[in-house]
Amino acid sequence: MDFATADLVDAHETVIASCSTQFRNLGGKARFAGPIRTVRCHRDNALLKSILSTPGEGAVLVVDGGGSLASALVGDIIAGLAVTNGWAGIIVNGVIRDSVAIAGLPLGVKALGTNPLKSAKKGAGEADIPVTFGDCTFTPGQWVYADEDGIVVLPERA
Repeated sequence: MDFATADLVDAHETVIASCSTQFRNLGGKARFAGPIRTVRCHRDNALLKSILSTPGEGAVLVVDGGGSLASALVGDIIAGLAVTNGWAGIIVNGVIRDSVAIAGLPLGVKALGTNPLKSAKKGAGEADIPVTFGDCTFTPGQWVYADEDGIVVLPERA
C-alpha cells in the first residue's frame, strides 16, 4: 500500500475523519485500507467470525466491541479466516488474543491490546451499521485507511 494517513489528511482535510483512539498495530501489516464493513458486539465474537468467513474482497472489518478489555474478540483462527477470505484488515475497538500468531499473518490488525480470555459465541450483535468511537464514525461502504500514525475515514476511495 502506497499511502500515508498524514498525507491523506493534508489532501482531504475538509472531508476526512481521524480516529482519536490509540490503537496498537498487532497484525503482520501495519498499513492497510479498504471499504468499510462493520460489526457491533460486546464480548461475543460469533457474528464477526461468520462475517470473516465470507469473501472480504479487500474490505476492512471495523469491530465496535465497546472498548472492552475483558475478553478477546479476535484470535488466530478468526484472523486466519480473514486472510483466507481476502479481507485487508480488522480494526477492533476491544482486544485480541494469539497476538504472536496474528503478527505473522499478512493481515492488518489494530486493537486496543490483548487478553487471552475467550469471548462468548452466542451471535449477539449487529452488522453493517454505522459505528462510532474515537470521535470517528465508520460507515459501511466508506473507505478506511490505517498505518503507523493512525486511522482515517474518507467517503470514498482516495
